[in-house]
Amino acid sequence: MHFGSLSAQSTTDTLGRIQELHRQGQQQRKDYNFEQALKLLLQAYELSDSQAYNLPHLDIQLSLAQLHYDIQNFDRAALEAHTYIQLIKPFDFPDKKAQAHVLLGHIYAQNGKWEEAEIFLRMADQYYTANGNNTSRAQVLLGYGILSIKRQEYQSAINYLEAASLEFERNDQIELLALAELYKAEASIKINPQTLNNSLSIARTALKKARGLAQKHKLFKLTIEAYRLDSYLALRENQYVAAENSLMTYEQKSDSLYQSFVNTIASTYNGQQDLVSLTDIIDQQKNDLDKQQKSISFSKITTGLSIALIVILSLLTLSLYKNNNLRAKANELLQDKNNELQLAKEKAEKASLVKAQFLSTITHELRTPLYAVTGLTHLLLEENPKPEQKEHLNSLQFSGEYLLSLINNILDLNKLEANKVEVEKVTFQLKKRLNDVLIALKKSADDRKNTLRLEYDESIPDKIEGDSLKLSQIFINLIGNSLKFTQNGDVVVRVSKINEKDNKVTLRFEIEDNGVGISKKKQKSIFESFSQASLQINRKFGGTGLGLSIVKNLLELMGSRIQLDSELGKGSKFWFDLVLEVSTNEITGVAGETVLSEDEYNSLENRQVLVVEDNKINQMITRKILEKRKIVCQVADNGMDAIKMVQENDFDVVLMDIHMPGISGIEATQEIRKFNPELPIIALTAVTIDENLDEFYRVGFNEIIPKPFKTEEFFEKIHRTLEQSIASKET
Repeated sequence: MHFGSLSAQSTTDTLGRIQELHRQGQQQRKDYNFEQALKLLLQAYELSDSQAYNLPHLDIQLSLAQLHYDIQNFDRAALEAHTYIQLIKPFDFPDKKAQAHVLLGHIYAQNGKWEEAEIFLRMADQYYTANGNNTSRAQVLLGYGILSIKRQEYQSAINYLEAASLEFERNDQIELLALAELYKAEASIKINPQTLNNSLSIARTALKKARGLAQKHKLFKLTIEAYRLDSYLALRENQYVAAENSLMTYEQKSDSLYQSFVNTIASTYNGQQDLVSLTDIIDQQKNDLDKQQKSISFSKITTGLSIALIVILSLLTLSLYKNNNLRAKANELLQDKNNELQLAKEKAEKASLVKAQFLSTITHELRTPLYAVTGLTHLLLEENPKPEQKEHLNSLQFSGEYLLSLINNILDLNKLEANKVEVEKVTFQLKKRLNDVLIALKKSADDRKNTLRLEYDESIPDKIEGDSLKLSQIFINLIGNSLKFTQNGDVVVRVSKINEKDNKVTLRFEIEDNGVGISKKKQKSIFESFSQASLQINRKFGGTGLGLSIVKNLLELMGSRIQLDSELGKGSKFWFDLVLEVSTNEITGVAGETVLSEDEYNSLENRQVLVVEDNKINQMITRKILEKRKIVCQVADNGMDAIKMVQENDFDVVLMDIHMPGISGIEATQEIRKFNPELPIIALTAVTIDENLDEFYRVGFNEIIPKPFKTEEFFEKIHRTLEQSIASKET
């Protein structure tokens, strides 16, 4: 019993010694005394190398990996982290496993291995989510932010880093908060100003906040890094002197820090190499620094107490000469690059203008005959055709609607790529919106014998504020894509709540199927325009490959990112996270969703309508559609005749085409407004009007109906315009 007590006491004493050495090593690491930190951690590591100290040994292993990451010894850091992950596998410590995966994600992001970085960050996120640790997930967001900067995806980087900063600040994690703000400043400096107008202001604010925290809490390494970003920011603002001064300050202060890195890395050799080898290591590190454009260093003179004054002056003169040459070359290079960028910008703007004009022209030319196809088909279907005729007419109607959908997809993609789409905010019920989409796609699911179901987290707030129309477009494209590539299978739509804080809720949307799946090779290009998994799939299932590209662009516009997990032959899962605001407002109505009641249709009977249209077929189609509802219709072939007929008759509403011989519909409307400002005038046109709505309303139109149209929407807009006209007269 006596010897057993001595043994237990010895184990306890050793454990206390290990913990103290570990604590001191971590403190030295935080104080940037990396050589001393490494020495203490290695002592603790060797002392804990026994079965009795498994857990302390593992903790020290992870601390060593973190230390090597701090001194930019990324290969050694990765080795230590991988060793830690293998050793901790038998233990049920999800948070520690997540911490190691986060560290590997950061290492690979810094080391240029982006795919590996994303894999480890995703695994860390899964560990934290499974364990319900949303606080530590901010480090995953930080990793995604660093990775996005390396990939030059600066808007995504800013989104991730802002989310991470909020969490760090809430939990008083000062060093991580300062680090996130520095990376946010870097992303804001590097982003294209056309993408983010106030990017430099955001960068300046983030940099000021990071520097304040770093100086207050003596975060020496982050304080130095702030000078480097000062230089970049000043260069962006054309303040070349300030940029040069900040760069010099950064080089002076960073030299001793990098020397500490070198000495610490060299000490890991444990005396196995002689002084010559150590000198070679130091020289190699200095060469690496030179490759990073840190060629001017004013702190290289660390020895030589007997250097004469003339040598110092000579070195200073040489340094100034090199600095002037460097600045002159940099200015010359910058001017050349600016000229190239200006030329490229002008070419891109010209190409974009030509593209927009081409799309506007070609879509008008396609919509005009397409209106004839869909309109005549609608009229023929209402005249009780024979069953065999009805089948052909339904096929014709489907083809017309498919062609119209293709035209609209091309226009949507063009507007997204030109940054002409804005996110709107309305209050809506998310569950109802999803159910509406599923009802609309039920026929597609039934045609391919698929089951379509919704798994909805009932803890999600009832009313949400966001862009409901764009969300519907995302859902329709993703669910429709899964239905198209699944036969006799299941398509599941899942919505779950990840986090809710400060009137904002983070939701995860998943669309999963057990269809044909997508090969690993094709997954990288599947979100590009006009891209599908293969030519065979394109022939078998049809489609243009625009839907997923539109989804990708819409989600990036909303600050999110589409993700894909798929295996060929087993199915696919598309998913994304989205932050939405919780709303207490009333549900906002969306134009174009109302269907008229029979009484409202009856109220249109005997209304006097003037159709202004130069195309004879379109005249006939519009007239017959109106007369089906017992509306009295007259027709004008051009703008001049329309003006004359309005002067001589008392019409309830005018349907005005835009492109006509002689004067256009816009000019005709302006003339009518001179003598009749109250007559409702609706633009009935095949012109692409999304980008010119304000101009149409400004010249005097009350409403706009694009051709081809759905008859329900056509009559709903006429009825609404008449009701508004009556209400304005009464007031």
